[in-house]
Amino acid sequence: MSGPRQRTLAREVTLDGVGLHSGETASVTFLPAEAGTGIRVRRTDGVGGDEIPASLEHVSGTDLGTTLGVGDSRVLTVEHALAALAALRIDNVRVEVDGPEVPIRDGSFQDWVAALDEAGAREQDAPAKVIRVTQPVSVTGDEDQSYVAAPSGCLRVSATIDFEHGAIGRQFGSFAVDEGGFRSELAPARTFGFKAHAEQLRARGLALGASLDNTVVLDESGVMNEGLRFPDEFLRHKVGDMVGDLALVGARIEAHIVAERPSHRGNVALAKALRDQHRLGSREPVLDIARIMEFLPHRYPMLLVDRIVHMEAGQRIVGIKNVTINEPFFQGHFPGHPIMPGVLIVEAMAQAGGLLLMDQVQDADDKAVYFMTIDNVKFRRPVTPGDTLVFDLEVVQQRGGVCKMRGRALVEGKVATEAEFMASIVDR
Repeated sequence: MSGPRQRTLAREVTLDGVGLHSGETASVTFLPAEAGTGIRVRRTDGVGGDEIPASLEHVSGTDLGTTLGVGDSRVLTVEHALAALAALRIDNVRVEVDGPEVPIRDGSFQDWVAALDEAGAREQDAPAKVIRVTQPVSVTGDEDQSYVAAPSGCLRVSATIDFEHGAIGRQFGSFAVDEGGFRSELAPARTFGFKAHAEQLRARGLALGASLDNTVVLDESGVMNEGLRFPDEFLRHKVGDMVGDLALVGARIEAHIVAERPSHRGNVALAKALRDQHRLGSREPVLDIARIMEFLPHRYPMLLVDRIVHMEAGQRIVGIKNVTINEPFFQGHFPGHPIMPGVLIVEAMAQAGGLLLMDQVQDADDKAVYFMTIDNVKFRRPVTPGDTLVFDLEVVQQRGGVCKMRGRALVEGKVATEAEFMASIVDR
């Protein structure tokens, strides 16, 4: 077998400590997992109990840390552990968390690296999943955030941060994110915060476990700790956080990422854009247009899905619509200023969702999908000729013949439309 192989741990290992935000004690146990498992997190303290895939679909919060959740289970501040797993090329692992939050330890990534070293790594008989950026991907966010990912044979992050505090200011650095580079250049860098914000954060139930033992704290005079591990420790920690958040794509990444003012929310947006480009560029259709027409009754001019590029049975579907100036609705919507009607974008998402449901039924020729409700529709940006719409729908709940789905329509990694659907499978 050529190319890199997937890896898991040779044995289990446990770390414990206090949560940065919750202030509660917790332990984390890493266990080996079969090839293809990915990273899966489960709380063992009696709260929830559902296994949470460490994936973009299960990000439930990005406020001062990355939170994963499914059902009643939520696990806070996963990014440091994920960064260590990604840097050490551990693809498959089960993570058991006895508490609400992954412990902060000393605020850096190095304890997680040491724990994984103690467990050791074992190569598996399956090819590693790799996202190789082949053309530039850009993402912009709030507060002048921006990201550009360019082709590269390895993962490198060049980042800039800018804080008004005199001890930080504007800092720039470029780091190779291989195992050696992460260990020496990024892993020791600690999280940081401002004393002036402490009271406000604690009133919100955040930073309850923060102290000088696990956080670089800045007051008006400068750094309150005994010293910094690097002059640009703040920047390096932000880059380490980015490595952890990007691990949520579920694959190793080969790209040169240039980031301005990175944040957890922006990192997750970049990860989604990288994943979407990879799916468009590297996957053969799961369903081409001929197969789509076998499942859907729609025909010109109302068939609005060109191909399906990814499908997880009963869980998720990703489809594509190439929007051209030849679409009949552009004749009247609007002459001289062509914009795809929002109702048709929603209809296209619904058609993709219908394909996901029809894939599960027997005697599909005798069945049809009827949509019962469409809720929480939001239009974020116009869709115009030349755009490629990517529909990404996931099942939220399914009982009997009724299914609730959540969907997004994206253009170049940015959300154009989002909505929630309720549908049922009925006899024709």
